[in-house]
Amino acid sequence: MYLRATVKRTKRGESVRYLQLAHNERNERGVPVARVIHNFGREDRLDREALVRLVRSIQRFLGGEETLRAQTPEGFRLIAAPEAGGPQVLDALWSQLGIGKAIVRVAGSGRGRSGVERAIFAMVCQRCLEPASKLEATRWLGRDVVVDGIGSVSDDELYRAMDFLLACAERVQESVFFSLANLLNLEVDVIFFDTTSTYFEVDVDADADDDAGDTGEERPLRRLGHSKDHRPDLPQVVIGLAVTREGIPVRVWVWPGNRNDQTLVEQVKQDLSGWRLGRAVYVVDSGLAGRDNLRHLRSGGGHYIAGVKLRSGMAATEQALSRQGRYRQVRDNLRVKEVRVGDGDAAVRYVVCHNPAEAERDRALRERQLARIETELARLAEQRRRATTRAEREAHLRGECALRDHPTLSRYLRQTKSGRLALDRNKIAAEERLDGKYLLTTSEPSLSAEDVARGYKQLQEAERSFRDLKGTLLLRPVFHRKDDRIRAHVLICFLALVLVRLAETRTSETWRTIRAELGQIRQGHFRSADGDFTQTSELTRRQHELHAALAVPEPPRFGRITPAATDQAA
Repeated sequence: MYLRATVKRTKRGESVRYLQLAHNERNERGVPVARVIHNFGREDRLDREALVRLVRSIQRFLGGEETLRAQTPEGFRLIAAPEAGGPQVLDALWSQLGIGKAIVRVAGSGRGRSGVERAIFAMVCQRCLEPASKLEATRWLGRDVVVDGIGSVSDDELYRAMDFLLACAERVQESVFFSLANLLNLEVDVIFFDTTSTYFEVDVDADADDDAGDTGEERPLRRLGHSKDHRPDLPQVVIGLAVTREGIPVRVWVWPGNRNDQTLVEQVKQDLSGWRLGRAVYVVDSGLAGRDNLRHLRSGGGHYIAGVKLRSGMAATEQALSRQGRYRQVRDNLRVKEVRVGDGDAAVRYVVCHNPAEAERDRALRERQLARIETELARLAEQRRRATTRAEREAHLRGECALRDHPTLSRYLRQTKSGRLALDRNKIAAEERLDGKYLLTTSEPSLSAEDVARGYKQLQEAERSFRDLKGTLLLRPVFHRKDDRIRAHVLICFLALVLVRLAETRTSETWRTIRAELGQIRQGHFRSADGDFTQTSELTRRQHELHAALAVPEPPRFGRITPAATDQAA
């Protein structure tokens, strides 16, 4: 049945519309013919209130979603339209990885633990979509986004959830690792490990100084140390990250800010060996390639690919770089040759890599530095020649000291017998020999030189993860002071990075692009005298494609339906 409008002309030639309730029926020849059930009369004389009462009567009879589909927009008010696309997709990925189940299993049914999993997910979701403080999360949830299973949360609940997350961190990370391995068929025979640091924009603690006295108590995480963010004046923590060759992070560590990279690998290997990775090939950069570290990586049948510092001064390094041999072309910007240093089983396998484009950049940079040195030496010589007072002579000495102590220019200088500075031609020639080169060593005999070079280049995936932690997910600023809260905060950022990488891997797009598209999906909250309901905005073709690529079900068209109290009584 439907409402039908017909137009007729009066004797005066005016067009008048008539409304009828009609129903289509087929005649003897099978042709649909309209059959009029009821005539409402002229449209301009229609009793509209009677039609409204009829519509409401039909709605009460139908009930539920059918009512909403038949409802006209009149009488409904839009209360809110928070974002639903991003949280819904992240929640689906969270479930696929089994993170929620792992947390629920550990939480059990203890007092105050019923909503801990949802509180943890809310913090991870916020870190992916709108990173901010935990206090801001209490306002963001419900106001800006809708997260299934949690409408509101207090900051105390979030802090308790962080404490609980740290207690089950080992089980959660293990669940993430094996779930990712199954979902993406990850190749976990190669693990990339690297470290970074993040600082705290606070006053330096009295116990943050490396020279503080040992009281016998455990020292805090926030310590002064070598800053990779170039802020040695601020306390920091050291963060380690293990990443698969596909760029998926599988484990995170947090250490005191004064820990040296050379002291970390033993714990990393021990922790990952429990995940049946004892025979994996570990890829580390030159900062982690100490002799003890490489021995730890070889333990249990494991192997390594490690960068080697070109200017280490070690005899084996010099032999590897000076050994003659023909390079093999791997790509347009990469050539490799294999060198063995030593005899028999004690021989160490090296791979010398050369990038012609990088060599040209190194040469151009050195020429600019040498020109700068020559200009400065000429200026100092002229200043020395004209110096007549003690102040002028001291100014000349300060200029020479600054040039001699410069972190990069000093490598090209030598001091003559008279105490003057001059260019060291031998050092310049030695630097020319290193242009565009980097040196690798490996203990895995089955890998070709090309595979070793390609494997090391993939270490950039760990570096990219650190950039995303600090940039996209805003790891810093860290608003926590207690060690446990700092560790829990880093773990939340790690879980957010896992979800982001999983989404990027499945769609082959950046998270920035995915997040912008999902952010357009809203859940409208409507209210009328008949009750409340929520409805998700229509998905575009691009949004349909994203959900298919992510292997995530599309959000339901209608959500919560709450009839008015009068309807329930009726």
